[in-house]
Amino acid sequence: MIKFFRSVLVLFCFGIFGAGACLINFLLFPSAKIFIKKEKLNDFYSETIHKVWRFFTNFLIFTGVMKLNIKDRKEIEQIKNKIIVSTHPSFIDVVILIGLIPRTTCIAKEALARNPIMKNILNTIFITNEANLEEFQKQTKELLDEGFNVIIFPSGIRHRRNEFPKIKKGAALIALNAKRNIVPLKLYTDFDFLFIHQPVWQAGEKPVVFSLEKCPEINVLAEIQKHDSEIIIKKNITKLIENSLYN
Repeated sequence: MIKFFRSVLVLFCFGIFGAGACLINFLLFPSAKIFIKKEKLNDFYSETIHKVWRFFTNFLIFTGVMKLNIKDRKEIEQIKNKIIVSTHPSFIDVVILIGLIPRTTCIAKEALARNPIMKNILNTIFITNEANLEEFQKQTKELLDEGFNVIIFPSGIRHRRNEFPKIKKGAALIALNAKRNIVPLKLYTDFDFLFIHQPVWQAGEKPVVFSLEKCPEINVLAEIQKHDSEIIIKKNITKLIENSLYN
């Protein structure tokens, strides 16, 4: 019986999320292009998504769907103009992180950008992973130059605490091109919540507990100064990311 009521509660919460997404996608963001100056649009998009996703995260906590234990919360909230790499235990990781950290965007899957409910949201300050390498690096660097953080899930897939999928070199390549430091974040939950192919209503009998921890910053410029070879630099940065997230 408890599982049933919690399933209904989770569906209710995500129904609210979907309704909010529709409002933003079909009304707010298209209207913003008419009434807000072009140079101010990215700030508006970023602030809106940050506040809405923070509200949704807090709503999940308030209703008892989840708990969020954050170590060094103030430091995480004050991350600025960095590349953020994170573990990826669930579908809502990016919602939690962008709701926590202002002026933050992420690398999103092209399939999500084609979703009619999310299209106008993800085609604002988000970067799709289907762009060619040159355009991908250009978009990322432009957002970093504007002062945004960029979130990357370097494993490319959702994974559990005791799983260690291979870290891809994309984050190192972006950091090398943009010459920005990397902040690793460990985000984990011991309950499979919104895991791969998992229905949204499977929330168990107790709140899903997420833990978030900031790891020491990776000094990209220092790595660049150590070596002349771009291949070695990328390899070393990728190894540093792996050690930070998995140790």
